[in-house]
Amino acid sequence: MRITQAGSTAARRDQIVAATIGVLAERGYAATSYDAICAVAGLSSKRLISYHFTSKDELLAEVLHRVTTDAGEYMRPAIEAAESPAAKLAAYIRSNVEFIAAKPDHVRAVQQIVSSHVPVPDEEADGAIARLIGLFDSGQRTGDFRPFDSTLMAVTLRAAIDAVAGRLVGGSDPQLCADELTDTFNRATRPETP
Repeated sequence: MRITQAGSTAARRDQIVAATIGVLAERGYAATSYDAICAVAGLSSKRLISYHFTSKDELLAEVLHRVTTDAGEYMRPAIEAAESPAAKLAAYIRSNVEFIAAKPDHVRAVQQIVSSHVPVPDEEADGAIARLIGLFDSGQRTGDFRPFDSTLMAVTLRAAIDAVAGRLVGGSDPQLCADELTDTFNRATRPETP
């Protein structure tokens, strides 16, 4: 099988991004140098990183993009299999918690980037919020959810999951975390009974 130049370039970018995730997770932002990434990736020169990424910020933006893409791919089947808005909300929470528990290095890498105030695009976070707003709006239209500010609820849910991520990386029980978050947001969104 012949590898194309585009395939080789994509594979090298993937290798660099994976190594960067590992270095960020293990050593932290301050120690994430091109030298450290080269050592983990098995690259012979820092120029190989510079060839694929014009700056460290561009590389870190790609790390964020990769982590959110991986999370979306992991979560999508569970969310799509759920039928009602309430079931989709529960699937979103549970699959997100499962992803965090399964990929702690991804989470640590993102935490390092965010806590270091790296100037990276926030399109993925905006997209996640927009999808949650759509879910909440849909649930309100069907009567599955009570009336509330969908944007505020979406931001609150993302903040709660992000807060739990630190606990999960620290060893908290993913099932317990998923159960508590699901119950909390079920109570916050369910229709009011007369």
